Amino acid sequence: MSSETIEKDTKKKPLAAAEADERDERDEDEEEEESDEEEGSDDDDGDDDESDEAATRPLKTSEAAAGPREKVVIDRPSTASMIWTIARRELAGYFNSVITYIVISASMVGLGLFFYMYKGGFWQVDRVTMQRMFDFLPFALCALVIPLFTMRALADEKRVGTIELLITMPVKDSEVILGKFIAALAILTVQLALVVLYPIAMFKWPWHLGELDWGAFWVGMLGLFCLSATGVAMGLMYSSFTDSQILSFFATMLTLTLLYAIGQVSAVESLQGWPGDAIAFISLQSRFEPFARGLIDSRAIVYFVSICVLCLLVAFHALERRKWA
Repeated sequence: MSSETIEKDTKKKPLAAAEADERDERDEDEEEEESDEEEGSDDDDGDDDESDEAATRPLKTSEAAAGPREKVVIDRPSTASMIWTIARRELAGYFNSVITYIVISASMVGLGLFFYMYKGGFWQVDRVTMQRMFDFLPFALCALVIPLFTMRALADEKRVGTIELLITMPVKDSEVILGKFIAALAILTVQLALVVLYPIAMFKWPWHLGELDWGAFWVGMLGLFCLSATGVAMGLMYSSFTDSQILSFFATMLTLTLLYAIGQVSAVESLQGWPGDAIAFISLQSRFEPFARGLIDSRAIVYFVSICVLCLLVAFHALERRKWA
């Protein structure tokens, strides 16, 4: 072999070896890139799995950090506040009604006519004690005034449909009953306060017709207030039974008139023994009579309070039964 051939072979060998090394390096680089891509995809899958687990896993650490849950307590107004709110609502309804002003005006006119015309006129008879007024006013209250003021107390709520809204509110049935009772009694107290204008006009200003026994007069007014409270409770009871104001009016009127007039029936007055005592016990007239004479009778006060509480309890149970009907 010639020297030139040997030199060519020696030159080709290093070139071939270099090319082989370059190919090997390229292959290794490609393998490394493929392995890196596979590892990256595995890492992404692991991250996705971890994120899914984190999303589905409950946040125990945050709950533990927050500690035990505290009960949320909603402050409820006091019972007195709720009763006063209902009473104000009812009073606004009374003063926004034309019937209230008609009843009060008609009562005052009727009382004035009675003073002037009854048995020769009030100006000549019982001027000092005003006994005639206390004979007339209880009957007028029982027959007309009290039934008119109480007939709409609960019956109108039922007719309109607001009673369901009222009993589902955070208010007790007893608060509803007491609020309406106080409102109706307040209206009747206004009526009785206007009655005081008559003796003031007669004995103070503008006329001076003598001296009035103011002590006996105020005792009689106390008796009228007790009688009015009893009548209001009874009217509220009948109003809780029905959604008709007319039925409530007549039921209250008949009951109060019967209880007041039964003691004045001559046949009843002639009864002896326990029948007469029983009728005298339940008669409103016999209980009011000591007050009309200027005497405070504690037994009569207990009687009025007992009837009042009994009627309010019956009205409360009637409203409670409607809630569960």
